[in-house]
Amino acid sequence: MSLCLRVVSLSFAFSVLAHSQAAKLSHRETLPESEAVLDQYVQALARQQQEMKGVSMEVDIHAELPKLKKKGHMSALRFISRLGRITYDAIKFEGDQTIKREVIARYLAAETESDAKTAPPITPAFYKFRYKGLTSRDGRSVYVFEVSPKKKQVGTFKGELWLDKETCLPVREAGRFSKNPSVFVRRFEFVRQYEIQNGLAIPRKTLGMVDTRLWGKAEVEVAYSNFQRLPEGSSYGFGFEAKPN
Repeated sequence: MSLCLRVVSLSFAFSVLAHSQAAKLSHRETLPESEAVLDQYVQALARQQQEMKGVSMEVDIHAELPKLKKKGHMSALRFISRLGRITYDAIKFEGDQTIKREVIARYLAAETESDAKTAPPITPAFYKFRYKGLTSRDGRSVYVFEVSPKKKQVGTFKGELWLDKETCLPVREAGRFSKNPSVFVRRFEFVRQYEIQNGLAIPRKTLGMVDTRLWGKAEVEVAYSNFQRLPEGSSYGFGFEAKPN
């Protein structure tokens, strides 16, 4: 399936999200221990945030401006420093330069800007949670919560959070940013997918659809691979800023 079709499917998924989830979660009974689940999630998330410092991963970013029929692909390294700062080091780009400058560069800038402004974690301290039910993902049971920020700010979103039943770690986040990261963006919808490995929620894929003011709809797919810890003494691990070319 092409990137365009995948992201069109993403857009459609957002529009029917409530109906599809209602079908999958038809029981919708109240989870008696929902507060306990959220407590476990907050504890697991705190460990996750600490363990996800001083790491790197490869990223492949495919982006498209369907209206202009322009495409591009960038390979890069993504670093999370030992201070928790996210930076990128671009390795290779192929495609239209408009995609590089106006879509991929802005996408990366939005993520690093949200990080720099310390976007609040998705926890009950900053979000409202409403339990929706149980579903299945890759053979694992997951809790589905509807979430919305108590205060709109860069990096917060309204949508859904799926938690692995066994570890209470996130396996999926989806929704719409409550505050646009740039004046060039009208709307930003996304789906983030994670894979549980050795007690960590490792990023696997992000799908995004951005409604820009200048170029119309922009579609982005980011795939993550080769997760590893940075060597001791690595400059990236201490917040060295790597910018895409």
